[in-house]
Amino acid sequence: MAGKIPRNFIDDLLARTDIVELIDSKVGLKKAGKDYQACCPFHNEKSPSFTVSQDKQFYHCFGCGANGNAISFVMEYDKLEFVDAIEELASLLNLDVPREQGTNSAPERTAAQKRSDYDLMLHSARFYQHQLKHHANSADVINYVKGRGLSGETVKKFMIGYAPSEWDGLCNQLGRNKEQKQQLVELKLASEKTPGRQFDFFRDRLMFPIRDKRGRVIAFGGRVMQNEQGPKYLNSPETRIFHKGFELYGLYEAKQAHKKLDHVLIVEGYMDVVALSEQGIEYAVAALGTATTSEHMHTLFRTTDKVICCYDGDRAGRDAAWRALENALPYLTDGKALNFAFLPDGEDPDSLVQKEGKTVFEERLSEADDFSKVLFNKLSQDVDLTIDSGKAKLLSAALPLIEKIPSEFYQENILEQLGRLIGRTREQLNNRLKTPKQQHSIERKFKITPMRQAIGILIQHPNLAKSIPYLPDLTHMKIAGIELFIELQKYALSNDNITTAQLLEYFRDTPSYDALIKLASWQHQINDERLETVFKNTFKFIEDQCLNYRLETLLIKDKTQGLNSDERLEYQLIMTALKTTNS
Repeated sequence: MAGKIPRNFIDDLLARTDIVELIDSKVGLKKAGKDYQACCPFHNEKSPSFTVSQDKQFYHCFGCGANGNAISFVMEYDKLEFVDAIEELASLLNLDVPREQGTNSAPERTAAQKRSDYDLMLHSARFYQHQLKHHANSADVINYVKGRGLSGETVKKFMIGYAPSEWDGLCNQLGRNKEQKQQLVELKLASEKTPGRQFDFFRDRLMFPIRDKRGRVIAFGGRVMQNEQGPKYLNSPETRIFHKGFELYGLYEAKQAHKKLDHVLIVEGYMDVVALSEQGIEYAVAALGTATTSEHMHTLFRTTDKVICCYDGDRAGRDAAWRALENALPYLTDGKALNFAFLPDGEDPDSLVQKEGKTVFEERLSEADDFSKVLFNKLSQDVDLTIDSGKAKLLSAALPLIEKIPSEFYQENILEQLGRLIGRTREQLNNRLKTPKQQHSIERKFKITPMRQAIGILIQHPNLAKSIPYLPDLTHMKIAGIELFIELQKYALSNDNITTAQLLEYFRDTPSYDALIKLASWQHQINDERLETVFKNTFKFIEDQCLNYRLETLLIKDKTQGLNSDERLEYQLIMTALKTTNS
């Protein structure tokens, strides 16, 4: 598929990355036998239960269960998506990330070209910062900033600047040749209505650089400072490095301010984020001129366990809250919380926090409504619950939303509330769900069967794949796990010196991945000297299982349909093999 990162590059990236060096640079590891230990970066603990294996290139926490390879660690520690994590690891090794090309696809930009884009955005941000202090209008701009209650420290933290009033201030400074001018246009820092003549996209505005999860400037928001014509806020249009539906203003700064974000506050504007930070509330983010999207919610719930949406109490604010709630429902797993704080008429977080101060404002947040209250307030509007048709209307509107929630606890809680409103029991309503909750809500102990033992040993020690015969025909037998085992062996045999980390990466985004992760961190307690023998014996047991299954199949066919000559020969060979095994 065009645009995909080639598998061999991911293998090479994991081969070149030493997971011990990677994690040690972020967490700090201590040698413990042949492995390394630290207090887990993913949950609070006093004694170390986080282990990193250099042999397997794999980490595992015995406290919270976090585990994976170098890519998984970067995804979880830096809260990055898969592709971003690949690019982060590649940048540490000064590697270009290649992409598979379709027949009609444009050439993929090189790492140097991508760096050039980010460098230009950073230079633009610094240009605007410089203009804030040195432009002819700087006195007026600084007075405006001070009038909004912002200190120099906050201005510096958010890299706030000023886009000069001239038509071509930025173009003259950074567009010194044809290529640079074209790049300014492509990144929407400049416009070109007449070929060859560029002018600045942002003019006479207070500038807010937008940074991605890695801290790179990817876009800008510009605010007017006088009551002039035109929009109050002007945001960068989408570019090859900026996609507004995926980015949140202030998230990078919030993560820098907190080792762990216990909660995140969503507000509507840049100035709200900055004003809250000025008052010591350094966990606010804002959507970029768009409603809070599903991607925003996914990002936030990967970052924190609690999201508080803060909106105006008017109709527009309630509508925005509803869109955010709908987009958040699929991410409300156990332990995740979604609350809503509605502000008094005519107030926004910026104005209110300056009037009330941090303590009183945070008290408002602590009293925010649970998402279920907002859900039923919305669904109950214009519904007469004293008549059956009104109750049926509420039921039909609520069930599809409840089905989106993955948390069984939340489902049961909301069904109880719904039942009280329409006069039904939770059990009655639960039967109406199209996706009924799982019967086993508590995860059963991961029992080690012979097949799981064989897979567990192989995933932890891929070199043992050579110690047993490769028998792909066994996949035709209906033995649970045999196809996965043979597939693992195939990958291990085709890649010399493959590590646990690399082997696991082949199965990311497959149904088998979670089970393989568990088996990769399984403590098998088998001595190194006996490991190969145990593995061979376990495989022999599985092979015999397959042979017995095939023998049983042939016996049934012999009694019902009869066997042909090839099948009779196969039957004799299996009998001989089983007798040899048992003798």
